[in-house]
Amino acid sequence: MTALLELAHITKRYGALLANDDVSLKVMPGEIHALLGENGAGKSTLMKVLTGLVKPDEGQVFWRGQEQHIHNPQAAKALGIAMVHQHFALFEGMSVLENIALGLPGQTASPEFEQKVLATAATYKLSIHPRARVFTLSAGEKQRIEIVRAMMADPALLVLDEPTSVLTPQEANDLFHSLRAMTEEGRGIIFISHKLNEVRDLCSTATILRGGKMVGQCDPREETPQSLAERMIGHRVQGVTRKAAGDGSQGAPVLSIKNFEAEGIRIDELTLRAGEIVGVAGVAGNGQDDLFAVLSGEVLSQGMQLYDEQGQSQDMGPLGPNQRRSLRAAFVPEERLGHAAVVSMSLVENVLLTGLHEERLQKRGLISWGTLREEAAKISKDFDVRHPGLGAVAGALSGGNLQKFVMGRELLKTPRLLVVNQPTWGVDMGAAEHIRRAMLELATTGAALLVISQDLDELFDISDSIAVLHDGELSTARPRDDWTPESIGLVMTGSHDTQEALA
Repeated sequence: MTALLELAHITKRYGALLANDDVSLKVMPGEIHALLGENGAGKSTLMKVLTGLVKPDEGQVFWRGQEQHIHNPQAAKALGIAMVHQHFALFEGMSVLENIALGLPGQTASPEFEQKVLATAATYKLSIHPRARVFTLSAGEKQRIEIVRAMMADPALLVLDEPTSVLTPQEANDLFHSLRAMTEEGRGIIFISHKLNEVRDLCSTATILRGGKMVGQCDPREETPQSLAERMIGHRVQGVTRKAAGDGSQGAPVLSIKNFEAEGIRIDELTLRAGEIVGVAGVAGNGQDDLFAVLSGEVLSQGMQLYDEQGQSQDMGPLGPNQRRSLRAAFVPEERLGHAAVVSMSLVENVLLTGLHEERLQKRGLISWGTLREEAAKISKDFDVRHPGLGAVAGALSGGNLQKFVMGRELLKTPRLLVVNQPTWGVDMGAAEHIRRAMLELATTGAALLVISQDLDELFDISDSIAVLHDGELSTARPRDDWTPESIGLVMTGSHDTQEALA
């Protein structure tokens, strides 16, 4: 059988950096082919070659046995190649419907087209709101738009880059069902994911990259997640689990919220104590971004008390982000591009963005560039951030490497309060382990952490207690061991309240 796609001996250089070094792979009709590798391994560059975003220095691309020169994304689409990128290519000020129409030649945001979009979304069990403005949506909701838009192009080959990173397990299972149905029609799929259990369940072949080189191919169904991770990283990966989940009663309060209601968020009572990690679970679009905005000071409110080491309280609600940072609070938002980091600024400059209150970084308006460079270098070293140089703009980094950088930037401040939304979104297993271990180590210093995550395994691994956010309402945080994935799922979907789910 002729391969649907063959990439033969692809090499791509960026100066002295070999992003792809003689990489080859084949995708057969009806095959789901995994492309695996740690952050910076060369996966994104290889897919940019396939989709016409970059030109390879060496190598050939064959489509249905014929050599092709894919000079731009339009040429890739004409062949029947579609890609859902990890970083969304959406116009924030436009509606969902307008964004989908723009990606399809000759389409307009008409009522008839809206019905087609809704029908496609229903086919793949992806809930979207066609008239909503994209800037109002969570990352999970944006992910659904990208997938629906790709499906509407009726592709012969679909490339999915971390498609389930912001989907619930139930949503991911629905997507997998749809992907398997696509392969039965003879379509091919390239599946890029750091969730190795998903790779084993879904894919029949895996190509593994490390340092830009292809280091092996295998049938992932015959591997374990551990063995796949070792192939990707080159060494054994140890899991990270909170040894004992307590109720946090030993630590003094760091943050207290009672009878809170603002920006669509409702909290009856939430107390974060020193040394405690509270996890927040929830389906994307249920208020995660609003909760983060309230806690970070992007939206001002009332009813939040922040306590210092001496037990003195201060109303945190009226304080903006920098004022809260000066009280040893730190924040990592979900969207790293444009929210956690400015893509057009260097890594050194991005260190300053959340350190304006620190006199060691700037004093009386004079910036200490030497100290900033040292800080950026330490973040890069401690969190294995791979980049072309500290002067490189943040947008030049892969998604996983940028995530490691922004997490490292805040964790190395050793804050007393850390609020983070999706801490390991899009990072490989080794990097996720490092970030989780760093959060656990921060808790041992007496910090209180609130971790918003759609990765239930992550919450069970690191949390002392877990609360569920549904339709803007945060449930009471309960000890981790009181929950099961099934009981959390019932509360996440609104089918049961906490007491019913735990009964």
